[in-house]
Amino acid sequence: MGRSNNGMKETTTSKLIILVSIFFILFGNLTFFSNVIEVYPVNLSNSLFLLSLALVFFSINIMLLSLLCYKHTIKPVLITITLISASTAYFMDSYNVVIDDVMIDNIIKTDIAESLDLISFKFFIYIIFLGVLPSVWIYTLNITTLPIKKEFISKLKLFSFALTVFISLILIFGNFYASFIREHKPLRFYANPSYYLYSIGKYASSFVSSEPTKLTKIGLDAKIPPTDEHRELVFLVVGETVRSDHFSLNGYKKKTNPYLEKEEVLSFKNVWSCGTSTAVSVPCMFSIFDRSSYKKENAYDTENVLDVLQRAGVNVLWLDNNSDSKGVALRVPYESYKNDKVNPSCDIECRDEGMLANLQRYIDDHPQGDIFIILHQMGNHGPAYFKRYPSQFKKFTPTCETNQLEKCSQQEITNTYDNAILYTDYFLSKAIKLLNKNNDHFESALLYVSDHGESLGEKGLFLHGLPYMFAPDSQKHVPLLMWFSTSFEKDEINFDALKNKLANKYSHDNIFHTLLGLMEVKTSIYDKSLDIIDHPDEN
Repeated sequence: MGRSNNGMKETTTSKLIILVSIFFILFGNLTFFSNVIEVYPVNLSNSLFLLSLALVFFSINIMLLSLLCYKHTIKPVLITITLISASTAYFMDSYNVVIDDVMIDNIIKTDIAESLDLISFKFFIYIIFLGVLPSVWIYTLNITTLPIKKEFISKLKLFSFALTVFISLILIFGNFYASFIREHKPLRFYANPSYYLYSIGKYASSFVSSEPTKLTKIGLDAKIPPTDEHRELVFLVVGETVRSDHFSLNGYKKKTNPYLEKEEVLSFKNVWSCGTSTAVSVPCMFSIFDRSSYKKENAYDTENVLDVLQRAGVNVLWLDNNSDSKGVALRVPYESYKNDKVNPSCDIECRDEGMLANLQRYIDDHPQGDIFIILHQMGNHGPAYFKRYPSQFKKFTPTCETNQLEKCSQQEITNTYDNAILYTDYFLSKAIKLLNKNNDHFESALLYVSDHGESLGEKGLFLHGLPYMFAPDSQKHVPLLMWFSTSFEKDEINFDALKNKLANKYSHDNIFHTLLGLMEVKTSIYDKSLDIIDHPDEN
């Protein structure tokens, strides 16, 4: 690398691509190689394979950058990728997360307040040393321009060289790569920047359609029969980032449910989420599609259970103390409680209990028809668990008072997480009290289900969002609670049968049909076999 007449460092496009690729391998893939070494320990038999793996991903980076970098795009492309790769390295190194298309969807749909919870001093260190400084260096380079034909030949040689290295190493170490690809597929999800670049392309392609799509309507025959003389008042609380095994109702050693243990609550102990992130699980649980057939675009283009309930004459309201409804509440009344102008229970952030403040007025203002209200919690949203509860709920100590979880012990992280569950327990008990106040006029019920779980440092994993196929159970096993008022007539809910189902395996797939059954909506799309609740009058 020489210097031009004006003193600027001078290089060619090919040399710069090689140097940047080396930089990514050396400094942007700590988590990738750490995970690889856990499977292939550094020893005499594995050492050559590990070296070849570095060269394989070095070759992949060269091929990708060769396709993206041209005379007028090389600096913008490399600077952009370098900055994103620095951020990617921070999140992978700090939380062991994977940046796939689902995570990209989460990032785009996350609001500013939630994003700030993820920012720390360590984040800025990564951005400055792995992003800003290399980007400044790239910007100051004087890149030698070649005639179009020579530039094309040079790029073709570079691409061909990288491809040859890639193919040769795969063939030489065929047995190792057969294992790496077939048995340890998740490892390559940590490759930076190749995997997130692939994921960006996959995410972008999901929006490409050859023709505009129309909203598919479902349950056009939905109605509440005139024989239903009782009005229903039902709260569905959508929890955030809560795992089933941290509910004392489910046998957890800490008393995280002291309030609910005083109520006649049914806790289902074997329930599984549709996804490992809010952006997947929330739309999925309200959709008519089960987890195996669920796709983001299908859910967005198809009505959900809220549309069906509203069509049947139910008064539907979505209250949100999270980022948003992830597209579920687009066609029903929606209110955000993320600011103190609406939410009366705000300190360092607005609290979930604030969503209950105006509900009695809403109930009184709707004297006709059933009422179905969704309360979307902030819940246990991480990594800043210490912000998720008022100070009086700091029962389990010591706690982790930072969003940099790697600075805390697992006990501190767990205690802080459990304190947030304790606050959710209190919030749910307040919701039940509000429902009880309306027993004279309604058959009331409360359902609670979390969108997904959370990793709290087990095996070095934090937060959530790992691809479902290899995510740990802690990110998929979620609590599901049901409470019914004494005003519910026994001939409408078979309580004894329901109590015998607490250990049965259920999932978010059951929510759609359970809600239709509970609200007594008659429609041809209702599948009784997926309704958790037995309704004796239909047997």
